[in-house]
Amino acid sequence: MDQLTSHLKFFDTAFYGNSIKIWIFSLFLAVLIYLTLRIFIRFFGGRLRKIASKTKTKFDDILLMLIEKVTSIMLIIFSVFVGSLLLEIKSSINSLLTSAVILTFLFQTAVWGTTLISYFIEQYVKYKMEHDAAAATTVSALGFLGKIVLYSALLLVALDNLGFNITTLVAGLGVGGIAVALALQNILGDLFASLSIVLDKPFVVGDFIIVNEYLGAVEHVGLKTTRIRSLSGEQLIFSNTDLLKSRIRNYKRMEERRVVFGIGVVYQTKQEQLVKIPGYIRKIIEEQKNIRFDRAHFKEYGNFSLNFEIVYWVLSSDYNVYMDIHIITGHLGSGKSEIAVNLAIRLHKQ
Repeated sequence: MDQLTSHLKFFDTAFYGNSIKIWIFSLFLAVLIYLTLRIFIRFFGGRLRKIASKTKTKFDDILLMLIEKVTSIMLIIFSVFVGSLLLEIKSSINSLLTSAVILTFLFQTAVWGTTLISYFIEQYVKYKMEHDAAAATTVSALGFLGKIVLYSALLLVALDNLGFNITTLVAGLGVGGIAVALALQNILGDLFASLSIVLDKPFVVGDFIIVNEYLGAVEHVGLKTTRIRSLSGEQLIFSNTDLLKSRIRNYKRMEERRVVFGIGVVYQTKQEQLVKIPGYIRKIIEEQKNIRFDRAHFKEYGNFSLNFEIVYWVLSSDYNVYMDIHIITGHLGSGKSEIAVNLAIRLHKQ
């Protein structure tokens, strides 16, 4: 009996201001909370995984992903903090534990934020990859910048929690940021130009564009440069800033191609024939495929002929189609265009 009493008195022995019995209760509570949270996460995550596999909504997928990203260090620190509430400890140690919980929560927030950024970037890339691979690549790089912003904000909050004067730090970072921005202004200019290209979409990969005297198909739009494959085969590389400062003609966006040309008849042509020439030209053009007639008018008195101006539209942006149709206004072996030949035949028949 005396031995049992001595054992019970042992549990009442004070150890760092608390009895051993309270220490055991505190440890038991911490372990119980940790195990409970672990079991809950595994059980709830399993049920949510079954639900997510049967639904098409993204919310349950995101929630499951966040639950699975809960770190062990977060559960341990939180459990220890709750268990410490049973103890009588110094305010300095209590502040240390509180700071540890806050820092751990900030770390967990960084993990969740990184997960969300990566998830939404991945979904956007999957959506855009088939239509605009360059935009998908650039947005993936922007995801990295988003993570840096997230980490910077959480780091400032953590430093403020640890007692640092972040006002001075932010001011110093502001001055340093200006210096870095001045040193990297060309790179940052190209970066923001890349954002403009991605968001405004003056062209995308595959478009045929003309920049000043250079022309070719867009192969790649990067963070700093855009690469174009010229018709002669070499690769042209433009900085994004210089590219947006230039006049760009995007032939891929062309729905129809306007063609203007002239034709002349001799001065000896009769007046009643001249009046009918625009109608003849219209009929000749409308007999062709992939062409929409616009107008035909007498334009001027030339040195050796009466000149007419004709306008029609090729109903395709394909340059090959345009060149195939161009033969009706181009020169044949006889030195005359097909329209001129047909017009001469009709005038002769009249």
